Amino acid sequence: MSQTWWLEACRPVDQTVRVQALARQQQLTKPAGSLGRLEQIAVQLAGLQGRLKPSLDKVHIAIFAGDHGVVAEGISAYPQAVTGQMLQNFVGGGAAISVLARQLDAHLEVVDLGTIDPALALPGVLHLRVGPGTANFAKAPAMTRAQGMQALQGGRESALRAAAAGAKLFIGGEMGIGNTTAASALACALLGCPAIELSGPGTGLDAAGVRHKAEVIEKALSLHGRLADDPFKALLCVGGYEIAALVGAYLGCAQAGVVVLVDGFICTVAALVAVRLNPGCRDWLLFGHRGAEPGHRRVLAEFDAEPVLELGLRLGEGSGAALAVPVLRLACDLHGQMATFAEAAVADRPT
Repeated sequence: MSQTWWLEACRPVDQTVRVQALARQQQLTKPAGSLGRLEQIAVQLAGLQGRLKPSLDKVHIAIFAGDHGVVAEGISAYPQAVTGQMLQNFVGGGAAISVLARQLDAHLEVVDLGTIDPALALPGVLHLRVGPGTANFAKAPAMTRAQGMQALQGGRESALRAAAAGAKLFIGGEMGIGNTTAASALACALLGCPAIELSGPGTGLDAAGVRHKAEVIEKALSLHGRLADDPFKALLCVGGYEIAALVGAYLGCAQAGVVVLVDGFICTVAALVAVRLNPGCRDWLLFGHRGAEPGHRRVLAEFDAEPVLELGLRLGEGSGAALAVPVLRLACDLHGQMATFAEAAVADRPT
């Protein structure tokens, strides 16, 4: 395995099929453009899958979990023990994403990159044990280079499992008390934004808590110095194991030719890191929703992204992306199953 495997070329979009799909849209029994974004989604998926009539029958959802040392700075409304407890809830079927995966008939895997309990061993959870949570990035880099590489590879391996199983769509989700702080710090480092612009309530902070979070982030960014031009270093300094795994998964999917549906704020920040590391992966990223975290809108704007849904969500877990899957599936169904004017013997608009 190359030490910089993420720089390898991503799968190219099949432009021939994309043009054919666009032409098909013009022939369906409807005014051109009348299905709005659904038409664009279907054409985009056709080019990515290399199929005139794309499908999303097989969906792979991977939840990456990890704890964060920065919780010691009092930036979360919940204790760190919740991360490990939620792992049990994911595999037990009681979490939101567990319900959504069942309803979508999607494969759900749960990957523990490193919680504060290194002895945690839960049936149905893949424990990679990168470390007992990250270091407190307000005082030191969140992770070593070796830990960052291991977390990236953990995400890549999830993507490769999805590709090997024939998945047509990959959704990454995350769980980690304190990870909105890590994501906000990472986005601030890469975008040069003041921390207060990208800091939100996370799991339920009040206004004073949000201000404190922003102050912690600003001090940490001063400690680590300029990171905007080095996304890998930024990830090591202020990121998280699960964020690194998401980055690795997104890059692995783009290289293997699996479409990614990006979830909320934390996942979108991971996507930003992925694109900064390898711009070729951008084509493979669709965005499921625009969430309620204040920073999400700003990071989406960096991609010029048009999310499928906007429902005021801020749960994480991949839940917003999962909720968008039926819309994407219906876009494919309309594209593939509607009759053309010729097939239906319906008069087209005169040219």
